Amino acid sequence: MRLLTVNVVEELIPGPKEDALGWTAIDKRPQTGRVAVGELGLVGDRVCDTKHHGGLDQALYAYAQEDADWWATELDREIPAGLFGENLRTEELDITNALIGEVWRIGAEVEVMVRVPRIPCITFAHRMQIPGWVKRFHQAGRPGAYLKVLTTGTIGAGDPIKILERPDHEVTIGDVFGDQNPVKMKAMLDSGVDLTDELRGIALRVIARAG
Repeated sequence: MRLLTVNVVEELIPGPKEDALGWTAIDKRPQTGRVAVGELGLVGDRVCDTKHHGGLDQALYAYAQEDADWWATELDREIPAGLFGENLRTEELDITNALIGEVWRIGAEVEVMVRVPRIPCITFAHRMQIPGWVKRFHQAGRPGAYLKVLTTGTIGAGDPIKILERPDHEVTIGDVFGDQNPVKMKAMLDSGVDLTDELRGIALRVIARAG
């Protein structure tokens, strides 16, 4: 398992919104050398819509090369690193089946925690210019994951990725993005794993609906 690219915003580009948030930082490009990682993400990166993106629980967005390859075949086009707005393009790491709360070490210093799946938005749809993209992305079940930075440092292309901890439950990124099983959700809550407020709320609603 390794890091293929580290991607930082190239330039702000027009987004879908005709207001003060009319710009987006989704245009990420691979960087050479090592990039510093702080609690809020990569040094030199940007977030425009801070109401819906960024923050400690969305400091980094990781997407697997294997999923990008699947999309390349599906769409009959290349999916270069950063096209989906991801900060990290990984190899041989099954992000869809990563557990909520799982901890990775990237390189020698940086440690991150898997938090929640990426939910496709109108900015992503505008970026791709594919009719029905939000629905299509959701149905594919390959969302990638947002990460929280636990230990800062530097990372670079080629760094190994090691899974340090896996919590005692079975809820994966794919489960949260798709089939939200109430039994699994309850086990996740009971495990005591650190959850975002939003995910805790989702789990409680799923359990309540199940009766």
